[in-house]
Amino acid sequence: MADFGISAGQCVVVVWDRSSPVKALKDLVGKLQALTGSEGRVSVENINQLLQSAHEESSFDIILSGVIPGSTTLHSAEILAEMARILRPGGCLFLKEPVEIAVVNNSKVKTASKLCSALTLSGLVEVKELQRESLSPEEIQSVQEHLGYQSDGLVSVQITGKKPNFEVGSSSQLKLSIAKKSPSVKPAVDPAAATLWTLSVNDMEDDSLDLIDSDELLEPEDLKKPDPASLRAASCGEGKKRKACKNCTCGLAEELEKEKSKEQKSSQPKSACGNCYLGDAFRCASCPYLGMPAFKPGEKVLLSNSNLHDA
Repeated sequence: MADFGISAGQCVVVVWDRSSPVKALKDLVGKLQALTGSEGRVSVENINQLLQSAHEESSFDIILSGVIPGSTTLHSAEILAEMARILRPGGCLFLKEPVEIAVVNNSKVKTASKLCSALTLSGLVEVKELQRESLSPEEIQSVQEHLGYQSDGLVSVQITGKKPNFEVGSSSQLKLSIAKKSPSVKPAVDPAAATLWTLSVNDMEDDSLDLIDSDELLEPEDLKKPDPASLRAASCGEGKKRKACKNCTCGLAEELEKEKSKEQKSSQPKSACGNCYLGDAFRCASCPYLGMPAFKPGEKVLLSNSNLHDA
C-alpha cells in the first residue's frame, strides 16, 4: 500500500471489473479507508459504468484500476481519457494490466510500450512502468475466461501516470520581459557634405554654374518629321499587288481605301453640262441619266444595260 502514496484526507477511487475477486476487492477497500481516514473518501466504480458515471472533473486524488489481486482488466482509450478527466491536477493513476511481450497482429492485448503511449495520449505525464511480473495460474485462467484470449507471451505490468498541475482548458497570463527599445539616434551629418549636395535658387542664377541645355543634345536629323513610308513594316505592300496586312497600323489600309474611292468616282459617267443630277428637265437629249430620278451631286448612280445601250 505504501507504493501508492495514499495519505489521510485524500479521495481515492477503485476501478474493478468482472474478473476482480469480491473478497480481494473488499479487503483493498477496507485498507484504503483506514489510510484516508474520516476526512478522506474511497469510492468503488465498475469499469463498464465509468463512462456513464456522474463524477465531476478533478474529483479524485488517486485512481487505482486493475490492482485488485487476481484482476485482468484491459483499459481502452476512452476509459483512460475519462480517468484523466476525473483526476485532480497533480493526481496519480495506478493501473495493472496483462500485456504481450512482443507485438501480435490483431490482438486485443497491448504491449507495455503501447499502454504507456495510450496513457500519454490521454493527457497524463511522467508515465512509467513500475513493476513487471509473470501471470499467476489464477490470472492466466481469468484471461481465458473473461477476455477469451490465450497466449504464452503474457506478463502483468503496473504503470503509473500523473495529471499535469493544470486543468484542461485553463489559461494563464504570460509574463514577457520585453526590453524597451531605445529611440533610434540618427548619425551626425557632416556640414560640408550637406552643403555639397544642396542646390538652392541662388545657385541657379550663378553665372559660373554651367548647365546643359537639353535641346543641344538633339541632332538636326532628330528634328525632322519621319517619312510615313519609312515607318511601314517590311512586308507591308510588298509584291505586285499592294495589299494591307490584317490590323494594319502603318496607314496603308487608309491609303488604299482612298485610292479605291477615287477609282469609283472616276469610273462614273461624266456630265458634259453638269446638270444631270437635277432631273430630266435639265438634261440634254443624249444624257445617259435620261429617264432616271434626280440625285445628289457625287452620288453613285448605277445605269442599267438598257440605258447604256439606248444612250
